[in-house]
Amino acid sequence: MITLATPQDWEAIKAIYVEGMNTHNATFETPDNLSTYEQWIKNKIAEAAFVYRQDQEILGWAALYQVSGRCVYAGVVELSIYISEKARGKGVGSALMQHLIDYTESHNIWSIQAGMFPENKGSRALHTKFGFREVGIKEKIGKMNDQWRDVLYMERRSTTIF
Repeated sequence: MITLATPQDWEAIKAIYVEGMNTHNATFETPDNLSTYEQWIKNKIAEAAFVYRQDQEILGWAALYQVSGRCVYAGVVELSIYISEKARGKGVGSALMQHLIDYTESHNIWSIQAGMFPENKGSRALHTKFGFREVGIKEKIGKMNDQWRDVLYMERRSTTIF
């Protein structure tokens, strides 16, 4: 079952996020940057931050962010999606992705963007499965563990707005 994320979900959200961080292929963020739910949710669209529950256990989360405060970009968002290690490859990511897409199609959002490390084959495959296409690479955009990393950008355009 997919529900809105709440402050009570924070510890599970954080644990899943840290699992992703520990792969060194999910995000530049570090566990030091995670303190509270309020800090985590502040740059997200609060009504578009979701958790996937099975038997009361949170197995994944997904959220949308506005890419810009400028009105011309009101229909452009970026997504984050993280799945618990024990739930990867079991449809949780697909369920969350479909939920995000359904949300965007019903909220006049015409572009979903995603940035990922090119080495993250699971993320690339999930996004491709849902119609995202590669639109560019920012080369050596940031350092992780003293190594410059690239970020691949993928985009999905609305199928109902255009």
